[in-house]
Amino acid sequence: MNSSALFHEFPVLKSDELVLREIEDCHLEEVFEIYSNDSVFEYCGIIPKHKKETVLTMIGHFKRDYLKKSRVKWGIFPVQQSDTLVGIIEAFELNQRVSMATIGYFLAEAHWGKGIASEAVKMVVRFLMEEVNVNRIQAEVMPPNEASKKVLRNNGFIMEGTLRQAALWSGKGIVDLEIYGLLREDYQNLQAK
Repeated sequence: MNSSALFHEFPVLKSDELVLREIEDCHLEEVFEIYSNDSVFEYCGIIPKHKKETVLTMIGHFKRDYLKKSRVKWGIFPVQQSDTLVGIIEAFELNQRVSMATIGYFLAEAHWGKGIASEAVKMVVRFLMEEVNVNRIQAEVMPPNEASKKVLRNNGFIMEGTLRQAALWSGKGIVDLEIYGLLREDYQNLQAK
């Protein structure tokens, strides 16, 4: 696993539709719109935040976590509206020993159902597989979260099983989690098609 591709300098990822780049203080309004919406976190272990000061502090924590080399949290920006943050995608739980990363993502509700999450996941998967050289990417999904499962399946992830009553998620209590995984060999097979 080439962690310097992640942490040498903040990685900016680009496609024809999206740019994934660092979240900064100037994005407070858009980040607050996401974090203050209960619907966004219905199937997530994050408690919505209803104070802008709290969200501003969180943005500082995004940078702190990056500098500690524990996670990369990208803002999702449409190419056509390059100053408008519409979502967040992250890579975390970076495990050097088994060359693995976990991903998570969420969008502002106004941008649901437009293919943005699928495209952002595709970009992060490509980066993690081709630049960081991970062998495995995984995501944890609450069983009722059909939209998130569709995003993962669209990107070649395979549902590997359900961990029953396996996690304590803030605001949700003890939850079941479905594990979706994508191995390097799966990714290579998809690229060959």
